[in-house]
Amino acid sequence: MLPESYVLVAAAALGAAIGSFLNVCIYRIPKGLSLVSPGSSCPHCGAPVAWFDNIPILSWIVLGGRCRRCRGPISVQYPLVEAAGALIWLGAAWWQGATLDGLTTAVFGTLLLGIAITDAKHYLIPDEYTLGGLLAGLALACRGGWPGLRTALVGTAVGFSMLYAVAWLGAKAFRKEAMGGGDIKMMAMVGAFVGWQGTLLTIFLGALLGTVVFVPISLKTKRLVPFGIFLAAGAAVAYLFGGAMIRWYVVHALGWSPGS
Repeated sequence: MLPESYVLVAAAALGAAIGSFLNVCIYRIPKGLSLVSPGSSCPHCGAPVAWFDNIPILSWIVLGGRCRRCRGPISVQYPLVEAAGALIWLGAAWWQGATLDGLTTAVFGTLLLGIAITDAKHYLIPDEYTLGGLLAGLALACRGGWPGLRTALVGTAVGFSMLYAVAWLGAKAFRKEAMGGGDIKMMAMVGAFVGWQGTLLTIFLGALLGTVVFVPISLKTKRLVPFGIFLAAGAAVAYLFGGAMIRWYVVHALGWSPGS
């Protein structure tokens, strides 16, 4: 068995590499471009990026955030997403080790990161994240046998139906689209990872965060704030702390205890 330090270093390196690929997804998927061809290139001069200039985080630092050829600026988004990917995978490995549980945490965190940034930049939640993530979530749920898969399926159904109902009622009430299809499919994916209780908590937290942040920003800028950002944040909290939060609510707010 590999020492824990090796596992953590490998997880961080893998996460940074996945974060680098996530940057490609964030840029290309909304534009309908291939994720494979052509290779990475400078957004300013179009020069291909050599492998030694494409090392996650390090290359951006060495080059001072500029293209080697034209010296055009390269967005700080790239190293930040790579660093976030490294932290997600490192945290999952530290918390749950090199296990299927750790892989599940890392995959879910990566999906939420991609959704939040893509929705923030493009007002879009691509199917590659939601439907692909749904399949991944259901497959990973099989690690718990039929009970685990059943929990994931119920969570998927609850997530989809709840957001679909909100979208339908909103469209009837306001006579226009109140919620995008991406949000609905996103919650189906989230349900596969957090189950039905976590799904309800995600929607509550997303709505709460959306209200606190959305209203002031919208009043000031007159612009919409993508709801997927808040759902992603709510899903992350529900995944990490949902069990404890739900138990606290049942015991302290509802007055129920296991011995009663």
